[in-house]
Amino acid sequence: MHSRKSFTVIGVRFFAILLVLFAYGNLAAQEVRLVHLQVEHLPSPLGIDQEHPRFTWRFETAKQGFKQSAYEIYVNSDSLATQRGEGNLYHKGKIVSDQTLAHYDGAALKAFTKYFWKVRAWDRQGNVLESPVSSFETGIMQTANWKGSWISDGQDIHVKPAPYFRKTFTPSKPIKSARAYVAAAGLYELYLNGKRIGNHRLDPAYTRFDRRNLYVSYDVTEQIQQDRNAIGVLLGNGWYNHQSTAVWFFDKAPWRARPTFCLDLRITYEDGSVETIVSDKTWKTSTGPLVFNSIYTAEHYDARLKQEGWSKADFNDSTWKEVFYRAAPSQQVVSQTMHPIRNVKQLKVKDFKKLNDTTYVFDFGKNISGVTELHIQGEKGTVVRLKHGERLYENGHVDISNIDQHYRPTDHRDPFQTDIVILSGKHDHFMPAFNYKGFQYVEVTASRPIILKEESLTAYFMHSDVPQVGTIHASNPVINKIWEATNRSYLSNLFGYPTDCPQREKNGWTGDAHIAIETGLYSFDAITIYEKWLADHRDEQQANGVLPSIIPTGGWGYEWGNGPDWTSTIALIPWNVYLFYGDNKLLKDSYFAIKRYVDHIDALYPSGLTTWGLGDWVPVKSKSPVELSSSIYYYVDAMILAKAAKLFGKEQDAIHYEQLAGKIKDAINAKYLNKETGIYGQGVQTELSMPLFWGIVPDDLRAKVAKNLAERVTADNYHLDVGLLGTKAILNALSENGYADIAYKIAAQEDYPSWGWWIKNGATTLYENWNIQSAHDISLNHIMFGEIGAWLYKGLGGIKPDPEKPGFKHVLIEPHFVEGLESFEASHIGPHGKITTRWERKGKHIKLWLTIPPNSDGTLTLPSGEKRTLAAGSHEFDI
Repeated sequence: MHSRKSFTVIGVRFFAILLVLFAYGNLAAQEVRLVHLQVEHLPSPLGIDQEHPRFTWRFETAKQGFKQSAYEIYVNSDSLATQRGEGNLYHKGKIVSDQTLAHYDGAALKAFTKYFWKVRAWDRQGNVLESPVSSFETGIMQTANWKGSWISDGQDIHVKPAPYFRKTFTPSKPIKSARAYVAAAGLYELYLNGKRIGNHRLDPAYTRFDRRNLYVSYDVTEQIQQDRNAIGVLLGNGWYNHQSTAVWFFDKAPWRARPTFCLDLRITYEDGSVETIVSDKTWKTSTGPLVFNSIYTAEHYDARLKQEGWSKADFNDSTWKEVFYRAAPSQQVVSQTMHPIRNVKQLKVKDFKKLNDTTYVFDFGKNISGVTELHIQGEKGTVVRLKHGERLYENGHVDISNIDQHYRPTDHRDPFQTDIVILSGKHDHFMPAFNYKGFQYVEVTASRPIILKEESLTAYFMHSDVPQVGTIHASNPVINKIWEATNRSYLSNLFGYPTDCPQREKNGWTGDAHIAIETGLYSFDAITIYEKWLADHRDEQQANGVLPSIIPTGGWGYEWGNGPDWTSTIALIPWNVYLFYGDNKLLKDSYFAIKRYVDHIDALYPSGLTTWGLGDWVPVKSKSPVELSSSIYYYVDAMILAKAAKLFGKEQDAIHYEQLAGKIKDAINAKYLNKETGIYGQGVQTELSMPLFWGIVPDDLRAKVAKNLAERVTADNYHLDVGLLGTKAILNALSENGYADIAYKIAAQEDYPSWGWWIKNGATTLYENWNIQSAHDISLNHIMFGEIGAWLYKGLGGIKPDPEKPGFKHVLIEPHFVEGLESFEASHIGPHGKITTRWERKGKHIKLWLTIPPNSDGTLTLPSGEKRTLAAGSHEFDI
């Protein structure tokens, strides 16, 4: 038996162990990690061109109230030296600041060089924190550094088969590293020794090809053999050589030519010497199985023409032809510094039907942008067609009548959204290289009987692969489905630039994009896409400031649809990126473009009111005056310009544009506001909500106008009566002015017209029209009504950036505990980390949980109007 004393000793020891464990757990809870090092908002980017790249970092800790007090950055060309805290290229010493964004301004960066960097930071108690060593690598940097020539196959723009190119080479010494740099006008795929390099799709991204071209960098060290190698390039038309015809005249683009590319394969040997394999006259070219490709319609593939091993060293290319030199498409060839397009998610078949011996229909369960991959074996010469669509006819066949309305084919050889594959008689595999579509259903038909199974066809959701940074979860499952559908539509329309729809147009409609900017930034880390797209804006802007309504464009859109209600993207996108990231580079880069644009409107419309615009596109029933909505956006542009001028120390500009904004506001109110009644115009939803949301309403009348809006919505039985512009405003105007319950009633509706009506009718994406039976304007994958995605974060979760301390340095939290919801949770990962609001009903009370990220603080505004200051960390409230 154990004695009482032995039990006492065991108890003491156990208690001591518990104390140690508690102390260890407490220390773990207090641990601070310096993480998420990025350069140009990308992790360890390869091939950047920026002379003064941006460094960002953040902290991870459960410690309450954590704040950075100072930092220093080390940049070195040696990783071990960087680890020791030596910065031979950049080290300015300790900088007293709580900012976690810095611009490199050390010694000039060299092209083709890998740099290492780390951050040392101090908290407010003087504790030192050190990050792991990270890296970035420069690319070409300057046009003069290119060694390769632009080459093509010399064929006419009307020649349909895609050109293949190849070259063999043998390294002369042991290899240390190798990088490939590829620029193209059109699209390309890169191959080495028979294997495709990388997993990007549709490189390079679409630009105004005669003004700016993009190149992509690859680390190909592992793919190069010490003996004989072969490098291959397959070129596609993309938007550069558009052979399909549609109402936007893509085929009339001023830059149109046969696709071309320039390549440098830079090999660094162990002894430090460098050899560059370049695109030149030593390359050879041919055609192959890709007999037609159109990014707008589809691809045609004749498997009988496949040249096995065409990019391998031992391939016999004796029948291949010489290449032709071409002039560079533009004078500006720059790095594609953004998240690439990829096949992000694989979808398996949800439903599979055989209609007859030659016809099968595949249902992938969700509407997506992307491609399908076919595995098939059939009689040689059999023609197989894969028609992609969003709807089915009653007889089970795929219906594309809702998405082919703007296509104007010159003949039957280029069917819309329909890949054509001619079988070789062996096992054939096909996935489009230079095309994507919008679809849920695929109808496969053959000229002869074929045998297909469910696994014969796979779908891939393709889009710019931007990291997800936001989540929503509500007790109402319809709200969750609306949020998911919104995100799926947003991603379906992100291909290096934001588009309107992935099937019918693929156009960078400006109005759709600025309506969805907050939706995108709350849910996804998309800054790199928007920075690229605003460069497209600056490329497309006319000298007088005019922008087209679709960007990029082949020339269409400068004379229709491009008023301030659409092309305010030039101001709204940079401003929102600044609010969400606290990074003013895009705003600074766009400043003079915004100024030219605003000055042009001022010159055309000196009264302050403008009739230039499309107005509240696709309304339910009530049409608001174009002059009212366009003048409001003109005011918003002028205000953003005034704020930007103040931010950049341009005092005279700040005064001038603030006065201009005041003039516009006064002109709007003088014409459209009845001060006695608090009614704008006829008092319909868009007319009341837009002035409220965009700050037009005089302060002393906001309550009256908001009350009128609430009464108007109530009279409309809590249903929408707005178009594109009104959807941006209405939910926010209500929830920001004391009527969040009414806003939620609109958002949660499940009959026509509403987002929930779409969901109840099987939608997995957002539609182009409230009326799902509409004869036109009825794409089933549009983002233009997508503001609801942002409103869920703002209007229910209450998460907002503070314009005075952007980038969520100071988080504004004002959740609304609306009737009809039992619980709600929203989170967003900003520049400083994860912000979370979560609330649940507990009887007659609300339990609220909040998380403010490290190095930030916040202000909570309660329904009573009471404000509470929040330090970084976790908080609980009983309300």
